[in-house]
Amino acid sequence: MTKGCTDLYGTFTVGLPPGRHSALITADGLIPVQVTVDIDARRQTHRKVTLEHSSPLAPPRPGVWLFDPPHTAIRFIARHVGMGNVHGGFTKFDGGVHIAERPEDSYAECIIDAASINTGNRTRDNHLRSADFLDVAEYPHIQFVSQRFQRGMGNKWAVRGVLTLRDVSRTVSLETEYLGSVNGGYGEELRCAARAKTELHREDYTLNWRNMLARGIAIVGPTVQLELDIQVMFRCGETPTPPD
Repeated sequence: MTKGCTDLYGTFTVGLPPGRHSALITADGLIPVQVTVDIDARRQTHRKVTLEHSSPLAPPRPGVWLFDPPHTAIRFIARHVGMGNVHGGFTKFDGGVHIAERPEDSYAECIIDAASINTGNRTRDNHLRSADFLDVAEYPHIQFVSQRFQRGMGNKWAVRGVLTLRDVSRTVSLETEYLGSVNGGYGEELRCAARAKTELHREDYTLNWRNMLARGIAIVGPTVQLELDIQVMFRCGETPTPPD
């Protein structure tokens, strides 16, 4: 099996032995296409494929959707100075999404227990909880409150909002893909799912990595990739007023 991506002009070139080959072409927001190509050793083979736009998924029903923690993950990836990546996440959080009749008017809120950080290393986790990093004794929570839902191509959305960490608030944008809603299989319970990601800059939250490095503290790099796999459950049909 050979995998690859096209260039900026949509061209993909690959060397294949003579015979019949199948190719699957995919792109975000477009309907995948599978084609069969016959390769002749005596000449080059060219094949033009056009992908059609896929229909966006129907939005979730209006109302309050709350996080389902066993099926939701808040993860981060950070570059460790001079080493590989550090992978971790938070295990305790609360919140949900409030879907409005007009999806663009929806809003989301998430409160994370900062002390629940887990990278699989107790010594490192205790250090991340200390005043050098999250300072969980002084700032026990990390909070995100959305300001705007912006529709993109297909099932893509940009969820823009304010992330507060160590009592410092900064605007971030979550690149979000809506994955659809289903009956969860437990009575009338409805669920919907999404994936989201963004990049955080540690210095935006007064985490001065240069000073830490000068003090000989083993640290991660200046940026952190945040990834979320989200499942929410429908709880009621009333959409509350967004917070001030």
